[in-house]
Amino acid sequence: MRDWAGKRYWLVGASEGLGAALAHQLARAGVEVIVSARSQDKLDALVAELPANASSQLADVSDSASVASAAKAVGDVDGVVFLAGVYWPMKSQEWDAEKAEAMVDINFTGAVRVMGAVMPMMQERGTGHLVITGSLSGFRGLPGAIGYAASKAGTMALAESMYADLRATDIDVQLANPGFIKTRLTEKNDFKMPFIMEPDDAAREMFELMNSDRFKKSFPRVFSWVFRLSQFMPDWMYYRLFA
Repeated sequence: MRDWAGKRYWLVGASEGLGAALAHQLARAGVEVIVSARSQDKLDALVAELPANASSQLADVSDSASVASAAKAVGDVDGVVFLAGVYWPMKSQEWDAEKAEAMVDINFTGAVRVMGAVMPMMQERGTGHLVITGSLSGFRGLPGAIGYAASKAGTMALAESMYADLRATDIDVQLANPGFIKTRLTEKNDFKMPFIMEPDDAAREMFELMNSDRFKKSFPRVFSWVFRLSQFMPDWMYYRLFA
Protein backbone atom coordinates (compact mmCIF):
# COMPACT_ATOMS: atom_id res chain seq x y z
CA MET A 1 0.00 0.00 0.00
CA ARG A 2 1.47 3.32 -1.08
CA ASP A 3 1.07 6.63 0.71
CA TRP A 4 -0.48 8.76 -2.03
CA ALA A 5 -1.19 11.99 -0.15
CA GLY A 6 0.79 14.90 -1.50
CA LYS A 7 2.53 12.91 -4.24
CA ARG A 8 2.96 14.33 -7.76
CA TYR A 9 2.24 12.05 -10.73
CA TRP A 10 2.63 12.83 -14.42
CA LEU A 11 0.12 10.97 -16.60
CA VAL A 12 1.14 10.97 -20.25
CA GLY A 13 -1.69 10.30 -22.67
CA ALA A 14 -4.43 11.17 -20.22
CA SER A 15 -6.93 13.45 -21.95
CA GLU A 16 -9.64 10.77 -22.27
CA GLY A 17 -10.45 7.10 -21.78
CA LEU A 18 -8.29 5.11 -19.36
CA GLY A 19 -5.90 8.00 -18.75
CA ALA A 20 -8.64 10.41 -17.72
CA ALA A 21 -10.28 7.77 -15.52
CA LEU A 22 -6.95 7.03 -13.82
CA ALA A 23 -6.39 10.76 -13.26
CA HIS A 24 -9.67 10.88 -11.34
CA GLN A 25 -8.72 7.74 -9.39
CA LEU A 26 -5.35 9.16 -8.34
CA ALA A 27 -6.81 12.57 -7.52
CA ARG A 28 -9.32 10.94 -5.17
CA ALA A 29 -6.37 9.31 -3.39
CA GLY A 30 -4.80 12.71 -2.76
CA VAL A 31 -2.33 12.82 -5.64
CA GLU A 32 -1.42 16.05 -7.41
CA VAL A 33 -2.01 15.04 -11.01
CA ILE A 34 -0.34 16.53 -14.08
CA VAL A 35 -1.98 15.31 -17.29
CA SER A 36 -0.45 15.45 -20.76
CA ALA A 37 -1.70 14.87 -24.29
CA ARG A 38 -1.72 16.63 -27.66
CA SER A 39 -5.11 18.36 -27.29
CA GLN A 40 -5.17 21.38 -25.01
CA ASP A 41 -8.97 21.58 -25.19
CA LYS A 42 -9.38 18.03 -23.89
CA LEU A 43 -6.78 18.60 -21.19
CA ASP A 44 -8.52 21.79 -20.07
CA ALA A 45 -11.85 19.97 -19.83
CA LEU A 46 -10.29 17.19 -17.75
CA VAL A 47 -8.42 19.54 -15.40
CA ALA A 48 -11.67 21.42 -14.79
CA GLU A 49 -13.13 18.19 -13.37
CA LEU A 50 -10.14 17.47 -11.12
CA PRO A 51 -9.11 19.08 -7.80
CA ALA A 52 -7.63 22.58 -7.86
CA ASN A 53 -4.03 21.36 -7.66
CA ALA A 54 -4.34 19.40 -10.93
CA SER A 55 -2.65 20.84 -14.01
CA SER A 56 -1.89 20.03 -17.62
CA GLN A 57 1.12 20.11 -19.90
CA LEU A 58 0.96 19.70 -23.66
CA ALA A 59 3.15 16.88 -24.93
CA ASP A 60 3.46 15.02 -28.22
CA VAL A 61 5.14 11.69 -27.51
CA SER A 62 6.00 11.29 -31.20
CA ASP A 63 8.35 14.29 -30.92
CA SER A 64 11.49 14.03 -28.79
CA ALA A 65 11.80 17.79 -28.34
CA SER A 66 8.19 18.04 -27.18
CA VAL A 67 8.71 15.27 -24.63
CA ALA A 68 11.93 16.80 -23.31
CA SER A 69 10.29 20.23 -23.03
CA ALA A 70 7.23 18.80 -21.27
CA ALA A 71 9.36 16.83 -18.81
CA LYS A 72 11.33 19.96 -17.97
CA ALA A 73 8.14 21.97 -17.48
CA VAL A 74 6.54 19.30 -15.28
CA GLY A 75 9.63 19.13 -13.10
CA ASP A 76 10.19 16.81 -10.18
CA VAL A 77 7.54 14.10 -9.84
CA ASP A 78 7.09 11.01 -7.69
CA GLY A 79 5.71 8.92 -10.52
CA VAL A 80 5.06 8.77 -14.25
CA VAL A 81 2.35 6.75 -15.96
CA PHE A 82 2.61 6.18 -19.71
CA LEU A 83 -0.83 5.73 -21.29
CA ALA A 84 -0.45 7.29 -24.74
CA GLY A 85 -1.61 5.15 -27.62
CA VAL A 86 -3.21 5.09 -31.05
CA TYR A 87 -4.91 2.18 -32.78
CA TRP A 88 -6.29 1.11 -36.12
CA PRO A 89 -7.27 -2.49 -36.91
CA MET A 90 -5.07 -3.61 -39.79
CA LYS A 91 -4.34 -6.81 -41.70
CA SER A 92 -1.14 -7.44 -43.65
CA GLN A 93 -3.18 -7.43 -46.86
CA GLU A 94 -4.48 -3.93 -46.02
CA TRP A 95 -1.18 -2.42 -44.88
CA ASP A 96 -1.31 1.33 -44.28
CA ALA A 97 2.29 2.40 -43.77
CA GLU A 98 1.44 5.77 -42.21
CA LYS A 99 -0.91 4.30 -39.60
CA ALA A 100 1.32 1.29 -38.87
CA GLU A 101 4.30 3.54 -38.26
CA ALA A 102 2.21 5.89 -36.10
CA MET A 103 1.19 3.00 -33.83
CA VAL A 104 4.81 1.98 -33.34
CA ASP A 105 6.05 5.55 -32.98
CA ILE A 106 3.48 6.61 -30.39
CA ASN A 107 2.74 3.40 -28.50
CA PHE A 108 6.29 2.05 -28.25
CA THR A 109 8.84 4.71 -29.22
CA GLY A 110 6.74 7.27 -27.35
CA ALA A 111 7.21 5.22 -24.19
CA VAL A 112 10.96 5.09 -24.85
CA ARG A 113 11.04 8.88 -25.21
CA VAL A 114 9.11 9.52 -22.00
CA MET A 115 11.07 7.01 -19.94
CA GLY A 116 14.31 8.45 -21.26
CA ALA A 117 13.21 11.95 -20.29
CA VAL A 118 12.40 11.09 -16.67
CA MET A 119 14.95 8.40 -15.80
CA PRO A 120 17.87 10.82 -15.19
CA MET A 121 15.82 12.76 -12.62
CA MET A 122 14.72 9.62 -10.84
CA GLN A 123 18.22 8.15 -10.87
CA GLU A 124 19.63 11.34 -9.39
CA ARG A 125 17.00 11.35 -6.65
CA GLY A 126 17.24 7.58 -6.11
CA THR A 127 13.47 6.98 -5.98
CA GLY A 128 10.55 6.93 -8.37
CA HIS A 129 7.57 5.05 -9.73
CA LEU A 130 7.23 4.25 -13.44
CA VAL A 131 4.09 2.62 -14.82
CA ILE A 132 3.85 1.52 -18.45
CA THR A 133 0.66 0.46 -20.22
CA GLY A 134 0.97 -2.67 -22.34
CA SER A 135 -1.92 -4.77 -23.65
CA LEU A 136 -3.18 -8.33 -23.73
CA SER A 137 -2.57 -8.07 -27.49
CA GLY A 138 1.17 -7.89 -26.87
CA PHE A 139 1.63 -11.45 -25.62
CA ARG A 140 1.67 -13.02 -29.08
CA GLY A 141 0.98 -12.01 -32.68
CA LEU A 142 -2.69 -11.64 -33.61
CA PRO A 143 -4.55 -11.39 -36.92
CA GLY A 144 -5.59 -7.90 -37.96
CA ALA A 145 -3.18 -6.29 -35.50
CA ILE A 146 -0.34 -5.05 -37.70
CA GLY A 147 1.32 -2.18 -35.88
CA TYR A 148 -0.65 -2.37 -32.66
CA ALA A 149 0.30 -5.84 -31.39
CA ALA A 150 3.94 -5.28 -32.32
CA SER A 151 4.00 -1.88 -30.61
CA LYS A 152 2.53 -3.31 -27.41
CA ALA A 153 4.89 -6.29 -27.44
CA GLY A 154 7.77 -3.83 -27.62
CA THR A 155 6.30 -1.71 -24.84
CA MET A 156 5.91 -4.76 -22.61
CA ALA A 157 9.50 -5.85 -23.28
CA LEU A 158 10.66 -2.32 -22.44
CA ALA A 159 8.94 -2.49 -19.05
CA GLU A 160 10.33 -5.97 -18.40
CA SER A 161 13.88 -4.85 -19.19
CA MET A 162 13.55 -1.77 -17.00
CA TYR A 163 12.22 -3.89 -14.16
CA ALA A 164 15.16 -6.30 -14.54
CA ASP A 165 17.59 -3.38 -14.26
CA LEU A 166 15.84 -1.51 -11.45
CA ARG A 167 14.17 -4.16 -9.28
CA ALA A 168 16.90 -3.93 -6.63
CA THR A 169 16.64 -0.13 -6.45
CA ASP A 170 14.03 2.27 -5.06
CA ILE A 171 12.75 3.06 -8.56
CA ASP A 172 9.64 0.92 -8.95
CA VAL A 173 8.62 -0.23 -12.42
CA GLN A 174 5.18 -1.68 -13.15
CA LEU A 175 3.40 -2.98 -16.24
CA ALA A 176 -0.36 -2.93 -16.76
CA ASN A 177 -1.78 -5.10 -19.56
CA PRO A 178 -5.47 -4.32 -20.11
CA GLY A 179 -7.84 -6.02 -22.49
CA PHE A 180 -10.58 -4.25 -24.42
CA ILE A 181 -11.64 -0.88 -22.97
CA LYS A 182 -14.67 1.02 -24.23
CA THR A 183 -13.00 4.07 -25.79
CA ARG A 184 -12.81 5.98 -29.03
CA LEU A 185 -10.11 3.54 -30.18
CA THR A 186 -12.08 0.32 -29.73
CA GLU A 187 -15.05 1.86 -31.54
CA LYS A 188 -13.04 1.14 -34.69
CA ASN A 189 -13.42 -2.61 -34.20
CA ASP A 190 -16.16 -4.40 -36.13
CA PHE A 191 -15.99 -7.62 -34.09
CA LYS A 192 -17.35 -8.67 -30.72
CA MET A 193 -14.94 -7.71 -27.94
CA PRO A 194 -15.14 -10.16 -25.01
CA PHE A 195 -14.96 -8.82 -21.45
CA ILE A 196 -14.85 -5.20 -22.66
CA MET A 197 -14.37 -2.81 -19.72
CA GLU A 198 -15.54 0.69 -18.97
CA PRO A 199 -12.60 3.12 -18.47
CA ASP A 200 -13.43 3.52 -14.77
CA ASP A 201 -13.25 -0.26 -14.23
CA ALA A 202 -9.92 -0.48 -16.04
CA ALA A 203 -8.59 2.46 -14.01
CA ARG A 204 -9.51 0.66 -10.77
CA GLU A 205 -7.59 -2.40 -11.94
CA MET A 206 -4.61 -0.24 -12.78
CA PHE A 207 -4.74 1.62 -9.48
CA GLU A 208 -4.81 -1.71 -7.62
CA LEU A 209 -1.59 -2.65 -9.40
CA MET A 210 -0.02 0.73 -8.61
CA ASN A 211 -1.01 0.34 -4.96
CA SER A 212 0.74 -3.04 -4.74
CA ASP A 213 4.32 -4.29 -4.88
CA ARG A 214 3.62 -6.48 -7.91
CA PHE A 215 5.49 -5.92 -11.15
CA LYS A 216 2.62 -6.50 -13.56
CA LYS A 217 -1.06 -7.15 -13.86
CA SER A 218 -3.03 -8.44 -16.84
CA PHE A 219 -6.76 -7.86 -16.79
CA PRO A 220 -9.61 -8.74 -16.87
CA ARG A 221 -8.17 -11.76 -15.09
CA VAL A 222 -10.19 -14.56 -16.74
CA PHE A 223 -9.77 -13.09 -20.24
CA SER A 224 -6.05 -12.61 -19.66
CA TRP A 225 -5.60 -16.34 -19.08
CA VAL A 226 -6.33 -16.93 -22.77
CA PHE A 227 -3.43 -14.73 -23.83
CA ARG A 228 -1.00 -15.80 -21.13
CA LEU A 229 -1.61 -19.50 -21.77
CA SER A 230 -1.30 -18.97 -25.53
CA GLN A 231 2.42 -18.37 -25.02
CA PHE A 232 2.81 -22.06 -24.22
CA MET A 233 0.89 -23.34 -27.25
CA PRO A 234 2.80 -24.82 -30.18
CA ASP A 235 2.48 -22.76 -33.35
CA TRP A 236 0.20 -25.22 -35.13
CA MET A 237 -2.32 -25.06 -32.27
CA TYR A 238 -2.09 -21.32 -31.66
CA TYR A 239 -2.61 -20.23 -35.26
CA ARG A 240 -5.38 -22.75 -35.81
CA LEU A 241 -7.24 -21.23 -32.85
CA PHE A 242 -6.43 -17.52 -33.26
CA ALA A 243 -5.77 -16.90 -36.96
